[in-house]
Order: sequence, then C-alpha cells, then structure tokens
Amino acid sequence: MSHPSRRRFLRKLALGTAAMASGMQLFGRDTDALPEWLQRSRPFSANDHIQIAVIGAGGMGVADAETALSVPGVRIVAACDLYDGRLQQARDRWGKDLFTTRDYREVLARPDVDAVIIATPDFWHKKISVEALEAGKAVYCEKPMVHSIGEGRAVIEAQQRTGKTFQVGSQGMSSLGNEKAKELYEAGAIGRLNYAEGFWARNSPLGAWQYPIPEDASPETVDWDRYLSITTRRPWDPLRFFRWRNYRDYGTGVSGDLFVHLFSSLHFIVSSKGPTKVVATGGLRYWKDGREVPDVLLGMFDYPETDTHPGFNLSLRVNFVDGTSGSTYLRLVGNEGAMDVTWNDVFLYKNVSVDPLDDPFFRQKAAEAGSPFGKRARMLPPKKMHYQAEKGYKGAHYDHFVNFFTGMRTGRKVAEDALFGYRAAAPALLCNDSYFEERIIRWDPEELVVVR
Repeated sequence: MSHPSRRRFLRKLALGTAAMASGMQLFGRDTDALPEWLQRSRPFSANDHIQIAVIGAGGMGVADAETALSVPGVRIVAACDLYDGRLQQARDRWGKDLFTTRDYREVLARPDVDAVIIATPDFWHKKISVEALEAGKAVYCEKPMVHSIGEGRAVIEAQQRTGKTFQVGSQGMSSLGNEKAKELYEAGAIGRLNYAEGFWARNSPLGAWQYPIPEDASPETVDWDRYLSITTRRPWDPLRFFRWRNYRDYGTGVSGDLFVHLFSSLHFIVSSKGPTKVVATGGLRYWKDGREVPDVLLGMFDYPETDTHPGFNLSLRVNFVDGTSGSTYLRLVGNEGAMDVTWNDVFLYKNVSVDPLDDPFFRQKAAEAGSPFGKRARMLPPKKMHYQAEKGYKGAHYDHFVNFFTGMRTGRKVAEDALFGYRAAAPALLCNDSYFEERIIRWDPEELVVVR
C-alpha cells in the first residue's frame, strides 16, 4: 500500500477514536449516511403501494415475500405454486382473497401486479424472468440467476430491452458487512490483495436439502406435468419435486446454492467482473440418498489484474456434513492485512506494523528536549478490529428488498442487476461443469463466454 493510501485509511480509523481503543467499531445507518440507492427521492402515500406476487411459494418464496411485506408501501396480491398445499398455505397466511394459481402466466397477465418474486427451482428462473420482464413486471429472482451458463444473456437482454427493474436475490449484496468491507478495501486497509477464500458449511438434514415430503403429495396435488414441461420427462417422483436441489435437471448443486453468495460479495467488495480460470473437485462423501450432486465441493479460481484489483487467487469450499456445526465467511488477504467478512460483521487484521511517522492517529510525539526517556518505545495500533452492525439492524434480506423497491420507484440502478447477477452465477455454474467434466474451464468475464 502506498503512503497516501495508508494515510487515507488511518484518517478513516481516526474517526472512531473511542471505539478503536477497545478494538471495536460499531457501524449502522442514519439518513445522511445511506447509500444513494437506499435514499428514496419522494415519499409515498398510504395508497401508493407496490403490489407483488410470489411465483414459487415454498420456503424461500415465503421468506422473500414476508421480508418484502415488512417494507412500508408493499402488499401481496397473488401467489403461484405447483403444489396445492402451498397455495392453501398462502391464502391462510396472506388472506382468503389472495389470487392463487398453478400457472405463472396468469400472474403475469394481471394488471394489478407490479413486481414478481421468482423463487422456483433454478431451472425455471430464466424462462419466467424473461416473460415477466416482457410482461412489464419488475423482477426479484432468487439466486442463481440462471440454471446453465448459456441462459444468462437472454435475461440481461430482456432487462435492457424492457428497462424494468431486475434484481437477483443474493441478499448479502445489500448488507452492512459487505458495505464496510468495500469501504475498508478501497481505503487500502489490507494493502495489495493477493488471495481470497470462502467457506460455507452446514451440519443438519434440512441444511443438506432433506426437505420434508407432505403426506398428501401426489400427481393430483402437484402439477408434475407442468413442472417437467421444459426438462426431461419422468414418472412421478416426490423427491425430485420437493428435494429438487439434489438433482441436476432442476438445481445447481452447492455451487449454485452457496458459492454464488460468496462470488456476489467478493465481486461487490473489490468491484470485480469475475475469474478467468475455474477448476473444481469434491465428491458425495456422506449423503448417499440418490442425489446427483456432491455434498463436499472445492473450487479454485484465477482473477486477472484489472483497474480495481490486482491479480489474485480465490478458493471456495462447501461441506454439507461439517462436525463443527457449520460456519460461513469470506476472507480477503493482502500484503498488509486481512478481512473476514460476514453480512453483519467485519474483522480486520493488520499484520504489518505501521510507520509511526506516517500514522496520524497512533503517532507518538517526538521526545521534547530534556526528556528523561531518550529513545522511547512507540505506541502501536491494534492488530485486530471488529466492525459490527448495531443493535436493531433489520438485516441484509430487508435491505435487499428496500434496494429493489427503491429501484422500482426511482429508476436507479439496483445492487445486483442481471449483468452483475450473471457474473456471479457464471463461475458457480462453471464450477459444476468443471467438477462433472473433470477439466479446467477458462472464462471471459468481459465478453461473458467460455474460452475454448
């Protein structure tokens, strides 16, 4: 890190004198400090509601809808799902007058729907996203944005063509943790980035996608034919419907489910467009339940030098049977320090002593004439600092929906539009391709193409 960047960083640190003395700095939000995309340009009246619909009313769809409804000025008017039980649950949860259907096209045809939440299995994301944008709806699409590497351009082009707001649901993108990490990185807190790593582990049946199967699940209560209408036809199989993440026809494995979050955060923090080289390994080590995707996956990625970051290496790993009960973090390592980043916390570690003559906060004054000390020991900065969200923070999921709705109301660019979302999804999808094809894959993150 150059002396100017070090001074810039230390000036920022000096703003938190009292907290720094204890090695901790709290961070929160007030009106003046909000990022531009979180500041509404105009208030809205009690009658000025954004009306949403959820397409895919399972666990994540319900969580998304409930979070969306906690944002002022939002109401839900419709729900779509292929399982009748979820439609009944939607009416029980959001009112008997809620419009419900098995056919998402009926939702898109409704003039009272301003935005849709797409929380279907991954293989439906691209088709419904494009049709929703073309129907004039804003779209919040769960991650990963698409199911296969060839689908991304269609979504990007649909967003550009229609001009509608489109946001991918990697909610950590809008977190306080990511924002603080970006600020610290750009201030030179860790020096020159050379390596990053991410880890996402779980140790519970539900965390490994062993979702419960309803007792009434059958071809009568599930629209199995519609579910398979864009993929391989198979006999009725409740596992492939309710535990779809385990199967390649419908999901994107641990990489599409979890690596994509880490890619999104990393790309946001260092303003990256993605890696140029992808290689993965792993295996089915524990969940011998007929699933087709690994439960342990390790990926390695080469990032090229750009205007916003030097060349660096990234390693990611997922373990679905972690005996430590699981952990999640993204770590950025530079020549002068490192950061561990979560959505609510940033731990900054300094591994190089700061020159006291270049340190406006920790500088020790030169001994005055006649001092009895002579050459005296210097005061050093702390080696570890913990930045954490203040009490009452509503969380990344809430902020991500505020971001989305603010984009709809103001026309401002959202945090994770289709281009950003595809650049986060692509290396995750290529990680799967590398694993199954047992080969190194090269990617052009500028042109969005696999390099043959």
